[in-house]
Amino acid sequence: MARTKSILTEARQIERAVTLINLGARLQVLESETDLSYERLLRLYKEVAGRSPSKGQLPFSTDWFMTWQPNIHASLFLNMHEYLNKVAAMDEIDNVIKAYQLYLEHMQSQGLEPLLSVTRAWRLVKFVDNGMLTMTACSKCGGHFVTHPHEIARHYVCGLCNPPARAGKGKLAGALQLGATQFEQAHALQAH
Repeated sequence: MARTKSILTEARQIERAVTLINLGARLQVLESETDLSYERLLRLYKEVAGRSPSKGQLPFSTDWFMTWQPNIHASLFLNMHEYLNKVAAMDEIDNVIKAYQLYLEHMQSQGLEPLLSVTRAWRLVKFVDNGMLTMTACSKCGGHFVTHPHEIARHYVCGLCNPPARAGKGKLAGALQLGATQFEQAHALQAH
């Protein structure tokens, strides 16, 4: 007996896929998070993005999230994600989408270039769900940051409290400039 597809369920799947495409998600994310066929997703991607999807494998290393600036961006996103997880009842991928949209809004309001793509944000949540990464409270400021699961929490100091020697010296568009105001703002965000 063939299962009949709900038109509303299919419409929600298409809407979710369109949102993810507009946020820049890779095709593998769409395949994982929707029940739509590869062929339909490919056609949808080309129609929405106006180009073929990027080829190649998704980033799989946790190392990217441990470097100084990516760690701050990833931690900001994951704090938003965890907060939404607590206060809103929604599907996991919708939580990722909403947290990522909040992250983008915050980056825009601060005049910063986002370092975290939606695909990396999605992968980050998968890493946390699989115990490959976790959140650890900084022993100085109390903010929660992305760390490896075996980090000694009692002595952990975040990259905002103990930035590397060259931190904030770069000219990159997404670079955090550690003036007093940005430093205080970043800490205030992490503390909540």
